[in-house]
Amino acid sequence: MQSQDQEVFEKLVAWLENGSAPYLCTIVKAIGSSPRPIGSMLGCCGEHSVGTLSGGCVEEDLLEKLRTNAIDTSIPQLIEYGVSAEENERLGLPCGGRLQILVQQLFPARAAWVVDVVSALRARNSMARTTDLKTGVTSIEVTEDYVPLSLTQDSLRQGLGPKMQMLLVGAGQLAQVLAHLAIAMDYEVIVTDTREDVIAQWQGPDVELLHGLPDDIIAGRSSDPKNVIVTLTHDPRIDDMALLEALETPAWYVGALGSIRTTKARLERLTALGVTQAQLQRLHAPVGLDIGSKTPWEIAVAIMAEITQLRRRS
Repeated sequence: MQSQDQEVFEKLVAWLENGSAPYLCTIVKAIGSSPRPIGSMLGCCGEHSVGTLSGGCVEEDLLEKLRTNAIDTSIPQLIEYGVSAEENERLGLPCGGRLQILVQQLFPARAAWVVDVVSALRARNSMARTTDLKTGVTSIEVTEDYVPLSLTQDSLRQGLGPKMQMLLVGAGQLAQVLAHLAIAMDYEVIVTDTREDVIAQWQGPDVELLHGLPDDIIAGRSSDPKNVIVTLTHDPRIDDMALLEALETPAWYVGALGSIRTTKARLERLTALGVTQAQLQRLHAPVGLDIGSKTPWEIAVAIMAEITQLRRRS
């Protein structure tokens, strides 16, 4: 399973290896409402494309310009959409929205960096792409963490990194709908359960299903800070052991399903088991925003809403 960024670069490598000169298009600036966030990318080669910038008329217009050579791409070009109310209406941009897109044509002789990006993404490493806007020369450097996109008159610097990984403890109905939402929001999802029969009855999306003790699986699969771990079983014997291990990892988010009453009891048990107050402060419990959710889909929405809120604020 690949992130959309990785999918774009994997395809770019394939096109370059075939001797083609594909385009890499990146949203570098957005004013007002934007259908996709800054840093979103699209690759295209002839009639084929991968990734998305808007999914609508902006994307169609840009692709048509590239197919008909209406843009001079001898050097990277900044293309702006939404410069007038008439254009906003024609392209379907939200009122007042403006997008600036960097279009860079890649050539086999000068694109070794694209292969390096793919290698880094496969290894779940973060990196930064720096592109000289006057020459198109691009370099890659490994970074310890994600680098926010920055644009100057002379260059673009864009952070690239691995997909956020979500590990769900418990393969019940809530995990199934939560996995659907997480995948739609570009997370890689892994589900673990101690019960083989529950895993066998999985009716959710095509994700990695692991049978075993969750604390062992967390220890082996959650060693980087781009992890989200959520316990969903309602069984203290399973969830508590998973949380003990999860709170020892550098996981970015650790959450536990349960009511306020069961959360209070869980915190008392974890404290008795030696979990520190600093570790407990990392625990999001009850997991999810308090929106009065009752059904599995509502609870899944609340969980993803809280995670999204925290990511946007970080």
